[in-house]
Amino acid sequence: MFIEPRAHTDKRKGWIEVVCGSMFSGKTEELIRRLNRAKIANLQVEIFKPSVDTRYDEIEVVSHNQNSIHSTPVASSLNILLMCGEANVIGIDEAQFFDQELVFVCEKLAEQGVRVIVAGLDMDYLGKPFGPMPALMAIAEYVTKVHAICMVCGDIATHSYRKINNDSLVMLGEQDTYEARCRFCFNDGMKQQNV
Repeated sequence: MFIEPRAHTDKRKGWIEVVCGSMFSGKTEELIRRLNRAKIANLQVEIFKPSVDTRYDEIEVVSHNQNSIHSTPVASSLNILLMCGEANVIGIDEAQFFDQELVFVCEKLAEQGVRVIVAGLDMDYLGKPFGPMPALMAIAEYVTKVHAICMVCGDIATHSYRKINNDSLVMLGEQDTYEARCRFCFNDGMKQQNV
């Protein structure tokens, strides 16, 4: 269970939180929940997402269960530093789609006293570490791994299984394209696809 850190009143201290897991595990839902709590606390909140993520909306960050929060799409992670203003809390969704500079951006923001909450897939469709996520998990003060339910056997799912044949690393999709699977069912599916 994640316990939100207490803010220091003498000096504003920043930190990095990472919410990771497979598709359909509730990463974006948890990001939205944390950001809404920060807004309730009257903190200045800014949310960013990669401009390539247009699945549900071009502007809004939207969870699979249709909860949403306004965001700013950016083409490069360095743009976040330019656009964060006086925010106390920065939310970043779909972090796996950003460039490796996202690690530097998050560290810089935390050093400036900003609470940075990052959500993203920890593994790609091949079950390999995805984009800047491994490095972000390594430097974060708090890491929350959320789980989905395996669509094959009902166990805890940790993998995003691509149901269609496509070799592109970045492929936006929904339940028609991906399903959450446990390690065993993921590996079994990959063997059947000869991957």
